[in-house]
Amino acid sequence: MTTKSLVKVQDASCWFDVSRPWLERVLKRRPRTHLKAVNGVSFTVEKGETLALVGESGCGKSTVARLLVGLYTPSSGHIEFDGQPVSMLRSREGKQLWQRLQMIFQDPYASLNPRWRVARIIAEPLKVHGKMTQAERDERVDALLQQVGLSPTDRNRYPHQFSGGQRQRISIARALAARPEFLVCDEPTSALDVSVQAQVLNLMKKLQQDLGLTYLFISHNLAVVHHVADRVAVMYLGRIVELAPRDALFSRPRHPYTRMLLSAIPDPAGTGQRRIPVAGEVPNPLNPPSGCPFHPRCPHARDICRQHMPATINDGPTQVACHGIKEGWLGK
Repeated sequence: MTTKSLVKVQDASCWFDVSRPWLERVLKRRPRTHLKAVNGVSFTVEKGETLALVGESGCGKSTVARLLVGLYTPSSGHIEFDGQPVSMLRSREGKQLWQRLQMIFQDPYASLNPRWRVARIIAEPLKVHGKMTQAERDERVDALLQQVGLSPTDRNRYPHQFSGGQRQRISIARALAARPEFLVCDEPTSALDVSVQAQVLNLMKKLQQDLGLTYLFISHNLAVVHHVADRVAVMYLGRIVELAPRDALFSRPRHPYTRMLLSAIPDPAGTGQRRIPVAGEVPNPLNPPSGCPFHPRCPHARDICRQHMPATINDGPTQVACHGIKEGWLGK
């Protein structure tokens, strides 16, 4: 694995205006309201690795995914792909850049056009990004179907004629059509049965090895993350609170929120590991708490946590945003 950063995200934020209608705001003298879905996120993705992004529902994972592929525009901050700003994707010059990064969506039932046959679904990126004859496109579609474990005879069938796992394979084939280097995988197995999840994950790992792909893998399933990730970033309420190599994060989690997430993983082996009860609920992102966003649920919170946002520091191989780690009073 090389050390070149393929993706760089620096202090990126994405705020959505969810204000009341203009007239109501004027009459009732209410200010604009913004939902801070992503708030000051920074990370890199190295070429050839899998970076997993984890956290509870609503923490901003999918918003980060859409920022990376240009579906959303950051409110502030900077995002680069191979040294070029992702904002170029919306320009005419960005067409060549766009084919180098693709996205696999969460729901294989909603992400495929039910009116199109499989061959047309997979060939669409080839029409947009490539200059190929019909015969060349047909040959490429057949090769992709075989690559993802389907048959070329499936090309004339419709999505509703496939199972969920097969549909996700079709989605993967479509994403690979333009020969991308970077795939953003937004919970690609969460809608599938457990046995089918394993098949799709193994397929994705094999494709990564064969094609030299780089993944941003978004999930809330930590068992899946442990299977696929090289590094893991933990998000909470729009911020990354911990980022570490996979083995370091699972063996020695530093942030209290990470410890709580890992403690919730079932322990069928009966190792007797100490459990940290899941306390409270995720705060309303329209009215986030002051200071550290996790402090209302944190058993170690002190006054400084309620008053000041913690800076991200290095603790060995781990980057963590926690006053307790910085000040040294949070136990191991």
